[in-house]
Amino acid sequence: MIRFDHRDTGRSSVVDFDAHPYTIGDMARDCLAVLDGYGLDSAHVAGASTGGIIAQWLGVHAPDRVRSLTVMSSSPMGHNPGPARARAMAGEPADPDDLPPPSPAFVAHLKAGLPPGIESDVALFRVFNGPIRPFDEPAARAMLELALSRAVDPAAAANHDRAVWVDDPSLLAPLSSITAPTSVVHGDQDPVYPLGHGQAVAALIPGAVLHVVPGMGHVMTSPGLPEEIAGLIRL
Repeated sequence: MIRFDHRDTGRSSVVDFDAHPYTIGDMARDCLAVLDGYGLDSAHVAGASTGGIIAQWLGVHAPDRVRSLTVMSSSPMGHNPGPARARAMAGEPADPDDLPPPSPAFVAHLKAGLPPGIESDVALFRVFNGPIRPFDEPAARAMLELALSRAVDPAAAANHDRAVWVDDPSLLAPLSSITAPTSVVHGDQDPVYPLGHGQAVAALIPGAVLHVVPGMGHVMTSPGLPEEIAGLIRL
């Protein structure tokens, strides 16, 4: 298994985003460069949240490099959740053409404007976890502390949110062109991308299998959940 730090996270390169803005497509091409670096022609690709959008991009634009796809806790590539989130932040009613907006708990956390740091991150992951399954705070805290300790510039990860807004026509390619066997894994308590997002991904990819995980939120910070999800990754 290969896991790597995306640009602007961990020990990977930190980018001056104002001078050199990048897109989700650029982050997907980083994945191809990693495969090239290992001398691999193809791989089983699994990604969560933004990683799930990157996985979709690879399935569309690099089908020969993708043996299978697992898209977790994500949203359809090319769908911009910004307007729905903005309406939710403003307390405005949802547009019927939108996919479901984020949960009130997630919106409240964003509005709280907590200062950056480990306590704010733990609070965010508590919201990410959702209200049903128990939140393993000690394990989440240890993971977040390790992530912060090995990051060249912890604040640079916010550039990923900016990358989502950069115009990238490659994200508009239809998911119907994906030929890799695909599994979509989504929690029914996801506060960021409610279940309708995962259902939309599965509906747009031919032959995709949707696995709805009861009680799961946006992350795997509940005891036993990582092992449960590992069994759903397409291989």
